[in-house]
Amino acid sequence: MAFLNIQGRSVAYRLLGAEAHPLVVLAHPLGMSQAVWDDVLPALLPRYRVLTWDLPGHGASQAWGEGPITPADLAAEALALADHAGAERFHFAGTSIGGVVGQALIGEHGDRLLSVMLTNTGAVIGNAELWNTRAGRVRQEGLVAMSEEIVPRWFAPACFEAEPALKAGWCIQMGRGDDDSYALLCEMLGRDTFTGKLAGKGVEVQLLGGSEDLATPPATLEALAAELDGAPLEILEGVGHVPSVEVPGLFADKLLAAMQHTT
Repeated sequence: MAFLNIQGRSVAYRLLGAEAHPLVVLAHPLGMSQAVWDDVLPALLPRYRVLTWDLPGHGASQAWGEGPITPADLAAEALALADHAGAERFHFAGTSIGGVVGQALIGEHGDRLLSVMLTNTGAVIGNAELWNTRAGRVRQEGLVAMSEEIVPRWFAPACFEAEPALKAGWCIQMGRGDDDSYALLCEMLGRDTFTGKLAGKGVEVQLLGGSEDLATPPATLEALAAELDGAPLEILEGVGHVPSVEVPGLFADKLLAAMQHTT
């Protein structure tokens, strides 16, 4: 892991693989970290250079500080990291809030994108009341207390049954995050949506969802597909909110296929 100063904040990232390979930038879900990509990396690295990073106040990245946070701010982080890697154009994949980062890139920086995979996300995720309520609770109760409630929503029940330690592990990871940065990102999700902002951008986009996803169910992905001029959508049966953790081999296959289609 390495660190880059972006707008006065220390951002934790990994840049792996041969410099000659095309770059793919991966953005993780809210409350998690760049570790969600660990089991996908072996399939990608023979053909791609991979850049992952931790969102503000997540993993080893510095807390945000004074708010608010916007999707444009997060897209700027992705672009700064891609510039640091020396990539004029790159592939992008993002899950959940990571998919919101991807939408911000599509909306304003499509010329930098070779292809995009958006998974388990939406032009609108939930509603302002839901996110503002969660932000308030996080500031009052803290991520440690709330992780027991939130983490089970990330995975299909069968995934927990197959890996009993999964819940405890991600509760620990989530609890280590910065409460205020998480709350600011919640407020961003309730405030900043992409309805009417994604059509006609000319970016190759593949959408992926999970049949057991409670946070962004298939209908949310279908609405996003409509916003993206009918972008192709595949729903993975029996999968929840984080396919790179639940079915990393299948996820890697889908991502490789999407990128190879445009390489």
